[in-house]
Amino acid sequence: MIWLAGAAILALLLLSAFLSSAEAALAAASRQRIHALAAEGVRRAQLVETLHAEKDRVAAAVLLGGSGAAVVATAIAAVTLASSVGALAILYAGAGAIALFLLLGQALPRALAVHRADAAALAAAPAMLRLVRALAPASEATQVAIGAALRLVGIRAGAAGGVAEEELRGAIELHGRADEDPREARRERAMLRSILDLDEVAVGEIMIHRGGVTTLDADQPADRLVDAALASPHTRIPLWRGAPDNIIGVLHAKALLRGLKAHGSGTPLDVAAIAAKPWFIPESTTLLAQLEAFRRRREHFAIVVDEYGSLLGIVTLEDILEEIVGDIADEHDVVPLGVRPQADGSYLVAGTVTLRDLNRQLDWNLPDEAAATIAGLVLHEAQMIPDPGQIFALHGFRVEILRRQRNQLTLLRVTPPAPAALTAGEASS
Repeated sequence: MIWLAGAAILALLLLSAFLSSAEAALAAASRQRIHALAAEGVRRAQLVETLHAEKDRVAAAVLLGGSGAAVVATAIAAVTLASSVGALAILYAGAGAIALFLLLGQALPRALAVHRADAAALAAAPAMLRLVRALAPASEATQVAIGAALRLVGIRAGAAGGVAEEELRGAIELHGRADEDPREARRERAMLRSILDLDEVAVGEIMIHRGGVTTLDADQPADRLVDAALASPHTRIPLWRGAPDNIIGVLHAKALLRGLKAHGSGTPLDVAAIAAKPWFIPESTTLLAQLEAFRRRREHFAIVVDEYGSLLGIVTLEDILEEIVGDIADEHDVVPLGVRPQADGSYLVAGTVTLRDLNRQLDWNLPDEAAATIAGLVLHEAQMIPDPGQIFALHGFRVEILRRQRNQLTLLRVTPPAPAALTAGEASS
């Protein structure tokens, strides 16, 4: 009788240990590596992904199986000890079972499984899936009961929107190796964050403003248009007629060269006829949607307009890619004034530099909700057009107006807060 009871308790202990180790391994296993193995056709990896998709049933099965094993083992021990120990058998059996199951049925199996989570998850997946299927009716009943209890306290089961993205953002912030250059790690984190932000940023925030766009009047003489197009560093140039907002086409340098070769020197060239049809997009289009549109239409250039159809600027495929990987320069780019660090710790910043670029490149935290550029932020906060020499304190930064052209702020000196103050501000937010 004692040997039979001992064998039963040992079997229940092994069941509890298996459930605990399987649950811990499934939670700690690398989803990226498991997914890669599943994509290669590894059957056990596919079973692990199935268990990940049914995590509620897995949790219910572990709860039912582990708790049931502990309760049954305690009852067997109590009945077995009752004849020799008497009424104290229940107390002794309960204390012994709790200690045994906590140590050998919970803590130790979990620690061993986490140590080699991927291998343990792959090994346990087939048996775990069968057990989950076998306990499915009881698991469903348990989930219904838990859902009813949660509703009583005002919590709707399954309402955890955005958790996966927040977990991913948290993993990005933890990304990096101990021996990695902090600046390189910061650039990698910024790149990964930018990918997640593509669906939240509108093209109006990154476009090249119309003030910085080279356009050509289609009614000019053809030779002057050709000279202007060849002198431009850009491959694609918008053409307008009548008014700068009336864009009638986009002239491509290759189309221009082909036209010149086809017409020869004695035939006038109609530049408007060889221009491509313009593609207009609203400023509210997200970067992700525009990236997909560029890929689908096999185009690299779009003209951004407001709700009234007025020209706001242009956006290119390169602009969106730069949001992810940072500035991409080639031999034809005109080097902008941009950002120039100064010996006193300040920066000379062109008014057209975007806040997103400043935050990404310098690890600042200037808000970019109300304005796209540093000049726009000053105008928004000051509620006026400041004169050169005026100084403003914006979100902990000291901004001095150095140059103004008409109503446009063209050059500013920006002094960031001291590192200690910046850190304190981030901590308080």
